[in-house]
Amino acid sequence: MSIENNYKIMDLGELARREEKISKRQAFELFEKGLLDKLEPGTWKTLQEIHIFLFGEIYEFAGNIRTVNIAKGNFRFAPVMYLKPALENIEKMPQSNFDEIIEKYVEMNVAHPFREGNGRSMRIWLDVILKKEIQKVVDWSLVDKEDYLQAMERSPIKDLEIKYILKNALTSEINNRDVYMKGIDYSYYYEGYYMYKTRDLL
Repeated sequence: MSIENNYKIMDLGELARREEKISKRQAFELFEKGLLDKLEPGTWKTLQEIHIFLFGEIYEFAGNIRTVNIAKGNFRFAPVMYLKPALENIEKMPQSNFDEIIEKYVEMNVAHPFREGNGRSMRIWLDVILKKEIQKVVDWSLVDKEDYLQAMERSPIKDLEIKYILKNALTSEINNRDVYMKGIDYSYYYEGYYMYKTRDLL
């Protein structure tokens, strides 16, 4: 079953390829126009604006809280009925140092507020916070994809592993476009996986 989209694409593979092309173009524009520097770090509104910018062309629901419960494998993301209060609480979480920032990122991942495109949006959102608060960003080319996925799945219970992985991938090249775009490529790897493996729950 395909995800409803503005291009009326029914094939998931074709939709994933169109998403990749559009999201990369939009992410590039976000960086080149300096729009990210104008966003308030760590807010729900900023995450919404990033999501709309990346996916507004392809999804009518861009920027909107999902209205279905979703899961990936055996992991269920936050139920719809608890999403709004969860997002309010996440926004209030501190973000003055690396540990606090990653704890906030973990909670936003558990919330998974959008129907699609969470990974790409949240990685940019994370970089905005890191850049503002500690003058660092993640070089995703230094993060092993399988280690990251497993650590994120375990992070709601124990976040030491994901903190270790991301801390070892920090770079001070916060204005390097190539480093930034690596995060988009990295995100796409997982978004393609999510598109096929994430399912709606009745």
